[in-house]
Amino acid sequence: MTHIELPRALEDYFAFAETDPTRTGRRFSITLPYFHGTRLDRLQWWYHLTKEQEERLGDTVITSLRAQATERFRKHIERWLENTGQRLYANAEEPIPRVGSPALTEEPEVAAAPPVASTEPAPPEAEPEPLNVLPWPAEKVANG
Repeated sequence: MTHIELPRALEDYFAFAETDPTRTGRRFSITLPYFHGTRLDRLQWWYHLTKEQEERLGDTVITSLRAQATERFRKHIERWLENTGQRLYANAEEPIPRVGSPALTEEPEVAAAPPVASTEPAPPEAEPEPLNVLPWPAEKVANG
């Protein structure tokens, strides 16, 4: 069973940020926002670059450090989903993915009951209740 079912690559949902530099170096974070039910939550991965590393290796080290951290974060998310028995999923219109257990997110199979002959007219079917979906403006993206 796959635990990640997204229309785009997982990395496309990441947001990248850098905090203010300190005496000890620079700190970076990668964030994955997600909905768990109706609650918005996030997973974060932090990494840093010391002043010595930056002086010794230059600006090119930032790109490779980010790629390494992104790969480690992706593996961490996969293990977290596997260990908790959840899955990460979204449809093409959602900028933020959702996390849920497979039993709760999949359509339950319902056995069709045999038709019952009746002389009374069937009552009108009730409209299904809408999901708690938050409106999201089309011009906004998850990590922009």
